[in-house]
Amino acid sequence: MRYKAIVTLSALLGTVIMLSGFMPKEDKKASNLKVLPRDISAEDLDKVMDGFKVALGVKCNFCHAASKDDPKHLDFASDAKPEKEIARSMMKMTNRINKKYFHVKDVDGPKALLAVNCITCHRGQAHPDEK
Repeated sequence: MRYKAIVTLSALLGTVIMLSGFMPKEDKKASNLKVLPRDISAEDLDKVMDGFKVALGVKCNFCHAASKDDPKHLDFASDAKPEKEIARSMMKMTNRINKKYFHVKDVDGPKALLAVNCITCHRGQAHPDEK
């Protein structure tokens, strides 16, 4: 009888442990967001960052500093690089332009096609004024 109880409990415990591996992992929330919405999803944040990379022809380390603990990884929350603050001011600028001149409220709506964004001026260059 005792043997059956141990086997049953072991089987249940093993099943729970195995199934826990299939549980969806919770999204790690981004921190130090000053212009983008604090509740932005990881997927939407990745889309925005990918847009910056294409528009400026750069990689993540253009704005994000290396981690102090492990220089091979980036510290996305750090404000150590001035380019990050410049990016924030550029985002505010394009938001003001779009609100004032194009009245863009819905980023997926038809007026969004008229909107000014990073690639409008940068055209794949980090410093468009240099060329």
